[in-house]
Amino acid sequence: MLSPLPARDGVGATRLHVPLHGDWPTIADYMVERFHHLDSDMLRTRFDQGEIVARDGTAVSRDAPLGAEEFVWYYREPPVETDIPFDIEMLHEDRDLVVIDKPHFLPSTPGGKYLQSSALVRLRRLLGNDELTPIHRLDRATAGLLMFSARPETRGAYQLLLQNRRVEKVYEAVSARPADPLIFPLVYRNHIVKERGHVCVRVDAEREPNSETLIELLSADDRVVHTLLRPHTGKMHQLRVHLAALGMGILNDGFYPELLPETPDDFARPLQLLARELRFVDPLSGAAREFRTRRALAFAP
Repeated sequence: MLSPLPARDGVGATRLHVPLHGDWPTIADYMVERFHHLDSDMLRTRFDQGEIVARDGTAVSRDAPLGAEEFVWYYREPPVETDIPFDIEMLHEDRDLVVIDKPHFLPSTPGGKYLQSSALVRLRRLLGNDELTPIHRLDRATAGLLMFSARPETRGAYQLLLQNRRVEKVYEAVSARPADPLIFPLVYRNHIVKERGHVCVRVDAEREPNSETLIELLSADDRVVHTLLRPHTGKMHQLRVHLAALGMGILNDGFYPELLPETPDDFARPLQLLARELRFVDPLSGAAREFRTRRALAFAP
């Protein structure tokens, strides 16, 4: 569904689904309750100023009854953002595909308290292209290769590569040395479940595995293990969960094996996980593509 509003400063408008029936007399009443953490008078003023629009781009009145529109669009108010003092690095740009080297701490896309401090918005502003869209995602804490579609006409071809597992992804990690020795290479599998409202995923030991990672040893010392990771599947937090289950929690991981209290970013202690390589056959040209990060993990032996 196309947005009736153009991107602004590299940030696209937000689409909100509004229920057609409910206990709210107006769309504005629903939004006031939905966004209860915002000032209700300021939100209603945004309706009066024409900042909440319908699918055809016309302003939605603060008195519009519930059911008048199923979707509305608006621009998010920019949060007060913490600066992420690391730059993205361009690795490749053509008419259809852009590949960057993302630093640790920078989110892939806008969300939560990050708008301008996201790889997508920085890249849109850098290239002057509001049609850029990520083909896949990296966790904010993870550094490395991230691909973007440059235009909608060819976006689906690249997205199908990911959906059909036709992109070979390789990662590196530096982990705490396990208490019990492991024999490499090894393949680890389990069943990962993402539950709504939970920041961490859950492992269901009773169900058939839905995630698989090949783990190879690169180097080790008496403190840490440096591994190469080849995920066969792409479940949320898969690599972090698999290494933690093997007693090799990734260094500086605040989620696994234990969820730690949220603290301000410590830029001297990035998560030691890096998206290292991407390989695939280009769906447009048929040429073999291969990209490799220029970054390195700071705690590798």
